Amino acid sequence: MAILEAFILGIVEGFTEFLPVSSTGHLILTSHLLKLEQSDFLKSFEIAIQLGAILSVVVLYLKKFLLNLEVIKRVAVAFLPTTVIGFLLYGFIKNILLGSATVVLWSLFLGGIALIAFEFWYSKTALKINSSNSLLLSYRHCFFIGLFQAISIIPGVSRAGATILGGLWLGVPRKTIVEFSFLLALPTMAGATGLDLVKNWSSFSDGQFGILAVGFVVSFITAVLAIKFLLSFIQKHSFISFGVYRIILAIVFLLFLM
Repeated sequence: MAILEAFILGIVEGFTEFLPVSSTGHLILTSHLLKLEQSDFLKSFEIAIQLGAILSVVVLYLKKFLLNLEVIKRVAVAFLPTTVIGFLLYGFIKNILLGSATVVLWSLFLGGIALIAFEFWYSKTALKINSSNSLLLSYRHCFFIGLFQAISIIPGVSRAGATILGGLWLGVPRKTIVEFSFLLALPTMAGATGLDLVKNWSSFSDGQFGILAVGFVVSFITAVLAIKFLLSFIQKHSFISFGVYRIILAIVFLLFLM
């Protein structure tokens, strides 16, 4: 992998990490377009640069939420299901699911349909939903949100999408669950990246560490912009457009590029 390719993948990761479109799926499809070999390093790279994206959450939310112990406890409860499932299925995820464009495309397609269908249902029930924007959700809600997030171990499902839809289904206000999803990304992505780096650290060359650094920095800068975009977008729009985008992307790849 060259520096330019790391730069491109960093942009893709940063912009898609917090949108309900699957950053992992986009990285796999972008790697396919760039004709990159599905090596162990590429898979580790795609996991590791997510740390750059989640660092943007630390920068943007440190004072507002991350120093609040009550919020931290709720994020920890939501993180628990993903921890257990991700650890148990680590080998299967990395060796079988990661790198499979077919899995990604079907996940994007079916996830897009689910996103659109859910939004039509949600629009009919939104007036019944509590308008409070507090992140101090019940621990029960946090645990179930974590279960929804665990579905995103399948590439193409979207961690953000699964978390947000799970929260909306439970009655959590849109802005609240979007911001909770940002915070939940911290332990989730840090855990996934840490586990992978510990297992593969010794196999990286000096040049590969440089490539990782490029992807990390670029994804951080792009993610800051993506978070601000999403918070502005949800003020006036639903997630239907993201669902349509997922379906179109999947169809284009299935018909013309695979």
